[in-house]
Amino acid sequence: MTYGYFDDKNFEYVITNPKTPVKWINYIGTIAFGGFVDHTGGALICKGDPALNRITRYIPQLPSSEFKGTTLYVRISGNGQYQVISPYFVPSLNPYDRYECHVGPGYSKIVSEIAGVRTETTIFVPFNDHIEIRDIRITNIDTKEMFLDAIPVNEYTHPDALKQFTNADWVPQTMQSRAIREDSGTCILIQYPFMFRDIKINFFTSSHPVSSFETDRSLFLGDHEYGTWANPQALAGDELSCCEANRGDNLAALMHRFGSVAPGESRRFITLLGQVESITAAMPIIEKYRNHATVDSAFEDMRMFWKNHFEKMQVSTPDADMNRMLNIHNPRQCYITKNWSRYLSLYQLGFGARGIGVRDSSQDVLGVMDRIPAESRDLLKKLLSVQNTNGSSMHQFNPVTMIANEGDSREREDHPHYYGDDHLWAIPAVTSYIKETGDIDFLDENIPFYNDNGKNGNNGIDTVLDHMQRALAFTNANIGAHGLPLLGFADWNDTINLAKGAESMFIACLYGLALTEMIELLDFCGRNNYAHYYRNDFNAIKRVFNKCAWDGEWYVRYFDVDGTPLGSNLNEHGKIYVNAQSWPVIAGFAEDHRGRKALDSAYKLLNTKNGIKLSAPGFNGFAPNKGGITTYPPGAKENGGIFLHTNPWMMIAETIMGNGDRAFEYYTQINPAAKNDKIDEYECEPYVYAQNILADEHPQFGLGRNSWLSGTASWAYQAGTRYILGIRPEYQGLTVDPCIPKQWDGFTVNRRFRGAHYTIEVINPDHVSKGVTLIVVDGKQISGKIIPILDAESSHEVKVILGAG
Repeated sequence: MTYGYFDDKNFEYVITNPKTPVKWINYIGTIAFGGFVDHTGGALICKGDPALNRITRYIPQLPSSEFKGTTLYVRISGNGQYQVISPYFVPSLNPYDRYECHVGPGYSKIVSEIAGVRTETTIFVPFNDHIEIRDIRITNIDTKEMFLDAIPVNEYTHPDALKQFTNADWVPQTMQSRAIREDSGTCILIQYPFMFRDIKINFFTSSHPVSSFETDRSLFLGDHEYGTWANPQALAGDELSCCEANRGDNLAALMHRFGSVAPGESRRFITLLGQVESITAAMPIIEKYRNHATVDSAFEDMRMFWKNHFEKMQVSTPDADMNRMLNIHNPRQCYITKNWSRYLSLYQLGFGARGIGVRDSSQDVLGVMDRIPAESRDLLKKLLSVQNTNGSSMHQFNPVTMIANEGDSREREDHPHYYGDDHLWAIPAVTSYIKETGDIDFLDENIPFYNDNGKNGNNGIDTVLDHMQRALAFTNANIGAHGLPLLGFADWNDTINLAKGAESMFIACLYGLALTEMIELLDFCGRNNYAHYYRNDFNAIKRVFNKCAWDGEWYVRYFDVDGTPLGSNLNEHGKIYVNAQSWPVIAGFAEDHRGRKALDSAYKLLNTKNGIKLSAPGFNGFAPNKGGITTYPPGAKENGGIFLHTNPWMMIAETIMGNGDRAFEYYTQINPAAKNDKIDEYECEPYVYAQNILADEHPQFGLGRNSWLSGTASWAYQAGTRYILGIRPEYQGLTVDPCIPKQWDGFTVNRRFRGAHYTIEVINPDHVSKGVTLIVVDGKQISGKIIPILDAESSHEVKVILGAG
């Protein structure tokens, strides 16, 4: 069963059935002010920090039919009674004649037709202003006159989101609301915990006069809250109570009485939700966005931003699902993960335990370098500033306070309090930024190190290049019995937590990649004396890796402190891990025959129709000496599940080995757009990547979970654009080196690079996967695969011919 369709022209996915298997969401605004809105209008909005400055109360664990944070009621008057409908379907669940939720970049638009009333609501946060706008149009589509009212509602949470659920004494005693009635008939409802009354208030208002309001949830629901959100008793009366709540559960409801609405007539009004220091500070933004023309202009500005954002790279391949992901939905998701990391979603609930992950964001930023390089640079500086002077890194940090911590490693005193890979991700992130922008001066910018007492900047300062070199030095200095890098608390796979002294093959490979990137960078900068040392280090770790890690048919994943391998034929569970096969190829460690055999073993033992499993077979029982992986049943998440983040790494490895057919097979298997016709199995949004899919050892094989905030987004974008299509930025220019399915006749790419615009046409007359035989730029043949850097603001035609050579 399908629940909607892709509207590529308008950059949207349109949900046509609100009864989706789980809530589907969209992000509006940024972490500075914004959050997510679900497909039935519920919204979680915060300003700055979702843990400590949350505005609306959204409880994901409630059934999908329940009210969540925000909604709209419409009343139809007749025969002395009111018919109450929910234009967003939830919470009244009215039978609808038409339902559409247009999931667009930066906005959601909900269109419904119920009981002769058409409602259209566009929900967004404008650029440069901290306010949630709901632009609402209500139309009588019946053949007779109607008397209509509209009642928008927001329910507040305490700003300290966790205390809302853990302190039922202090929180309700502090929550208060007040109303400001204006001469024009409009009303501003303000709300605050008492301690914030004079420094920080929430406000909710509209552009249309109101006849009454409500701020007390018990009065709105009625009958001591035995009334329900589906049928609030307050809406059975003519007016709301106009109570200004002095305690308890606060909400904001405004009664708009539109009176008679003739057939075909519409009423439009704007609702505004925000947070400011005082009502005086609120008035300019309120007056600004009560103007319908200003709202229209703000929405158009946002639409143009996204249009320009998408146009920085557009592809046309023979696969429509690949096109819509690479052109629209994948770069959009990359932008969101760059902004939110793993902070606030339907699975990471934003209660302060996570924040911005160093490893996560160092990978997320790789997916946005080509579109927002300046923002990428700012994020890189933040990530480097939580590096310790010894070269290791803190695991996560609060983006507002910049206070960092060591993550879950703090829970185990007998384990190292660092993650063995966190610090290394900065190196490919920085080099990727310089390749994209040419900003070589960034290497000399001074960045502080992190101080153990949580205050940034008091523990020394040095250049970006020094930060990178210290990261390499830390790994080089922390090796185990085999001469391979120590695991620390964990590597990329957070759930395998071996005893102190265990070694990680993944960290060895990431270290190898980081060394390669550093060598290339230093050669380009002319610092060959330093590059020489890193070449020696690379050759040394490669030798050790190939001596120790080969298991006969594939590479092992770990060595425990006693030397026991994990990811080996010697193991009953977890015999083979996918990252141990892809990363030796990516790092340049695998000799050709071993690389091919390792990838083939992964294809044989780990691949499924829904993606590649992280490992197999799954552990079948809790084993404290292995860690969190054994807390999951077989086939779920890290315990043999399809952890999607790892799949693009296999795509990249296959392109390195020249197998475009298999790389594209892997790409298609996890492409969410290709799952649009089997949502009842998959359940997640078809317009963004999920984090994981249950694998074939699990009874619910094919079920996706944890969408939006996933490293899958960045790596799927890189695998698709840089490796399958082969358009990669380099220090000297733009490489074109595709590895595509043999059956493709070719493809085209429009790419902006360092200010110039390239229209690249790739032709595959011999139907090969890989092999560039000719590149012509503006009618002139060039040597090699790198298009040289050309003048900014210039346009160029590039023709690329593939062949057997």
